[in-house]
Formats: sequence, C-alpha cells, structure tokens
Amino acid sequence: MQTIHANGYEILFGDGGYDAVNRFIADRVYSKIFILTDTNSNEYCLPRFLSFLATEVAIEIIEVDAGEMHKNIETCIGVWSALTELGADRKSLMINLGGGVVTDLGGFVASTFKRGIDFIHIPTTLLAMVDASVGGKNGIDLGNLKNHIGVINTPRMILMDMTFLDTLPQIEMRSGLAEMLKHGLIYDKNYWDKFTDLAAIDTNDLGQLIYESVVIKNEIVAADPNEKGIRKSLNFGHTLGHAIEGCFLENESKTTLLHGEAIAAGMVLESHLSLQKGLISAEEYAAVKRNILGIYGRVTFDANDLQSITDLLIHDKKNEYGKIQFVLLDGIGSVKIGQELDNESITNAFEDYKS
Repeated sequence: MQTIHANGYEILFGDGGYDAVNRFIADRVYSKIFILTDTNSNEYCLPRFLSFLATEVAIEIIEVDAGEMHKNIETCIGVWSALTELGADRKSLMINLGGGVVTDLGGFVASTFKRGIDFIHIPTTLLAMVDASVGGKNGIDLGNLKNHIGVINTPRMILMDMTFLDTLPQIEMRSGLAEMLKHGLIYDKNYWDKFTDLAAIDTNDLGQLIYESVVIKNEIVAADPNEKGIRKSLNFGHTLGHAIEGCFLENESKTTLLHGEAIAAGMVLESHLSLQKGLISAEEYAAVKRNILGIYGRVTFDANDLQSITDLLIHDKKNEYGKIQFVLLDGIGSVKIGQELDNESITNAFEDYKS
C-alpha cells in the first residue's frame, strides 16, 4: 500500500514502514525513546514492534491500564511522572503503541510534556487505525465527558501494521468497523455500499477497505485541520454516541459499551434525526438502520438512561453558544453540519430505535 501524505507527516503501511521509522529516529538523534503501551499491547504487540526497532538509543517502556475508564488526568499524571523519573527531556521521543486510548492519551501527554516532545503513533486496533490515530486529535476524558480535554497536534509519523489486528477479539474489530461505516455515510456512498454484504469480505478486502477509510479521513482532515468546517462531518453519530458511551461508562449496573458500539447506535439515531429534517428518504434511513443494527444489534435504554444522555448532551464539546450541534446526513455520502434539534426530535429518534 502506498504511503499517505498527511498534514506534515506520513502514514506508512506494512513491514517496510519500520525501515522509515528507524531512519527517522537515526536522523533526529533522540536522547531517549519512551514506548507507551497498555496491558494488552504490551503483551501482544510490543515483542513484534521491538523486533523491528533498530536503534542504539536507550528505550524505556511505560505501561498503563487498558480501557476507556483510564483515559483520564490521573493516568496522564502517572505517565508525566514516569517520564520525569526516567530522565525524559525535550529531545526525547514517545512512541504510542496501542489502541485509541493509548494514541489519544499518549499524544496528549507528549504534546504537553515540557511544552511538547515528538511522538509517533503505532495503532494496534482497527478503531485506532481508521480513526483515533489519524488527524492530530489528542485528548482525555473529563469524568464521563468524552475527549473533553485535549489538543490538536500531529504525530511525526504513523505506522499501520495490520498484523496487529490478528491479536484482536472479534468484538474489537466490530467496534472499529463503525468508524469505517461512518466514513462511507458522510463522504462516499460507493464506499458505504461495499459493506452491504460483510460475509463476502475476505482478509485481502479488509486491508484495502482499511486503506480507503484512512484515505477518506485524511482527505477530510487535510481540507480542515482545525475543525472549522468540513472536518465537523466526522462527528456524525458522535453527538449522541459519545453521550451514550458516557452514560454507560458512569453507570456501574451497565456493561460498558465499546466506542464503536456506542457510535453505531448514535449513527442510527442521528440518521433518524436526518429523516425528521427531510434530509434523507425513508428508504435511505431504513437501509442505514437495517445494516447497522444487523451488525451491532440494539442497545437497551430505559427512561433514566435517556435523561442521563440528554444531560450529557448539554456538555458536548461540539456545542456552540449553548446550542447542541448535530451533523446530519444529507443523503448517503454527504452531510449538513451545525444542525439544531429539539428534545422532541431526539425522543422520537430513540422511540424509533427501539422498534
């Protein structure tokens, strides 16, 4: 797969990408290399990565607990403290090896440590490959408010080693698929149509679909790096999806949803909002609902959940002037940004989702 040229950095693919990483490290003469992992990527991905890493620079491994519940300021403080104790300076390099939590948090830690050190992303999950690692967004959660604290700062490079996907359980692969579906819905109907028969997609097809998904996200980000316009389209499904994810994260009686599971529900709900606005047809909505629920099933909500979700919407980081901002479909493959909906419309969407 060809290298993708992003906004000031490159996205590399396959084993050949390790040669580029090694050349980059040799050219920069870093003082130390810090590899941030979580408990999963440390066990399943770090040995392979280290087998390709060829450098005389001292390497330190920093491990954090796995899971969205640890993407918070307390974990950041732990990593900042470890960097300090291990002698990191402004000429150090951080390599973030893991899923979306590691790339989000690691990019934020690197961007703020000593006012910023270089970092490289090595995403190891499907979600991180097609979404979290690409585009320069780095951040952490504030309680149950998703990605509420963060910065936009690009890595020096990203390496996509799809071999790491072999270590993932099917539920994690399904979570990442949600962002790929989103890219088709907001940007390319032909790409969306490729997912109508998942059973027909083999391993080779998946690699190409991942590549196309990264291309789509990179094109959107390149056109609007600081999210003033079209980049907001990437928030489709995320206004309600993040609120759903936060609601289930804070409720100990519920099973925590993976990011993609929450976003899948959010995309169905926000597609219904698009239908209510007259932006998509009933047939288009039915196809979106059928395809997504066929993959993810329904999330069960009760009245208390709906109140919690509504409360969380008020604090969504995408809001402007106190107004909740939705991205809605304008047909399959296009969007309208900055859409406002009343509570009745949101309630109607949840009622339809249940049926």
